[in-house]
Amino acid sequence: MGEIEQAKIIRIARESGEEISPEPIDLASRVRELRRARGWTLEQAANAVGLARSTLSKIENGQMSPTYEALKKLAEGLEISVPQLFTPPSKGQVMGRMAVTKSGDGAAHITTTYEHELLAGALRTKQMLPYRARIRARKVEEFNGWVRHDGEEFLYVLTGVVRLYTEFYEPVELKRGDSAYYDASMGHNLISVSAEDATVLWVTSLS
Repeated sequence: MGEIEQAKIIRIARESGEEISPEPIDLASRVRELRRARGWTLEQAANAVGLARSTLSKIENGQMSPTYEALKKLAEGLEISVPQLFTPPSKGQVMGRMAVTKSGDGAAHITTTYEHELLAGALRTKQMLPYRARIRARKVEEFNGWVRHDGEEFLYVLTGVVRLYTEFYEPVELKRGDSAYYDASMGHNLISVSAEDATVLWVTSLS
């Protein structure tokens, strides 16, 4: 992009009160970062912003300097302002990421005690790991000791009745609609006490 158009963007940003990076930002990397943060393929992003896939690819690879009209399309499709295309994300800045997982479309991971369906698999570098699980275990003895891992964990019962065993607390039974939040580094196991396998939603923090 020419110096005149870049100066125009900076002027608009300053007039709107938005912060501008003191150093010129790499537009190609910024657009690619914004697309990947939304979990979009090049084709999905091109459809969202109204540009040809080849055009978007050239912009992301620094092979094309977009016109101001193309920048407006990019910003509108990404649901940000044009100046934000030239502003590096600050801590806590909303990136607009989203992933939809239709029922049964999650990545399956089966063990002897649980059947996990990992959700939001399209997003990388998540802060949380959400998954739906079918609880197959009926006795705590079916586990090879305590389950332990980093982070905190939230458990919500979707169907059936479960019994949550933890290292430092008495076992507790939870039915549909009940939930528990606990330190996942503390030993824990979950069994179904229903006639059928219970199902739960688990969300584990990754920090």
